[in-house]
Amino acid sequence: MEREIPVLYKRKEECCGCTACYAICPKEAISMVEDEEGFEYPKINENKCVRCYQCIKVCPIKAARAQ
Repeated sequence: MEREIPVLYKRKEECCGCTACYAICPKEAISMVEDEEGFEYPKINENKCVRCYQCIKVCPIKAARAQ
């Protein structure tokens, strides 16, 4: 069975917009998309994503939660 597409955040409060996930993605599957307030949030291109989960591992908010 294929792994799920990673979920970077469910609510905007769960994303600090640091672009770590965008920077680490080996397939350039993550783009930073501006919202209506001008803040950028990561969006995964599901066609490019190889489900390596590097983006999840590098996320400072997820790392803090895992403690």
